[in-house]
Amino acid sequence: MTPPQGLPISFVVTTLGRVDSLERLMLSLAPQMGPDDQLIIVAQAHLPDVEALVESRRNLFPRDIILGESARGASRGRNVGVAMADADRDRLLMFPNDTSHFPDGAVETIRQAMGTAGAGAVTVRTAGGDRFSLPSPSAPLDSRSVWRVIEMGLIVRLSVFANAGGFDEQLGTGAVTPWQAGEVTDLLMRMLRSDPGLERSFVWIPAERAYVGGIEETRGLTGTERRRKLRAYGRGVGRVFSIHPFPVWHRVRFLVAGLVIGILRRDEYALGDGFTAFAGRLEGLSGRVVGGPRTAVTR
Repeated sequence: MTPPQGLPISFVVTTLGRVDSLERLMLSLAPQMGPDDQLIIVAQAHLPDVEALVESRRNLFPRDIILGESARGASRGRNVGVAMADADRDRLLMFPNDTSHFPDGAVETIRQAMGTAGAGAVTVRTAGGDRFSLPSPSAPLDSRSVWRVIEMGLIVRLSVFANAGGFDEQLGTGAVTPWQAGEVTDLLMRMLRSDPGLERSFVWIPAERAYVGGIEETRGLTGTERRRKLRAYGRGVGRVFSIHPFPVWHRVRFLVAGLVIGILRRDEYALGDGFTAFAGRLEGLSGRVVGGPRTAVTR
């Protein structure tokens, strides 16, 4: 393998112990990682199973896999993982899920596309299509485009991440609060505040150049689980809308769009899911939770 040219990358993965999908991620990364890249795995359940998997595959990697553990919460686990990353030089961070994978050549393409930029994003692609369509490469990072980035597609320099304060552990899947989504949007808004130059320097990597593989948001969920997750995620995103200076029209559109989510995303949601989405979003915007489970479904 030709030595990579560019910043090293630390891949920080939190897992609840889904070793089959985690192994697929590891096997996709192993032949693509350079000598200074890192794989950091933070187990939040089933630690012995994760330890056994790491032990069986560590010989495939150019440097040792770092394994840690933390209490549940995706944001908490990512922060714990970043704290274990090498800090002797600046590096890029990525946050794939344990259900993600990297197609051949994706890692080096991402590295080259980023250059010395502070942050960027890559498309997350599932069997059903792209999770979000990224803006054109010349688009700014602003209060509209921040919503096009999801955790698995974020690329950020360690120094930029640290200056912004890392992930807010009160947001995201598994958090101790009802706000079960929105952590990457919140992070991006704080990054823009701490480093306004990111508005123009943010790198949007076209999907035809590289993407990260993932799974559909509702894959494997029953109708009850799907609606629980939809409401919990709506609360989290609504919370992010309430704590950052998004325009009023944007908040109203977000709220009303929940009612028609079964039409806008008919491949994933049923027509009757609209009220569930609306209720969760209203709870997040108002900061008041009225009944129902307070966490998203884990899988």
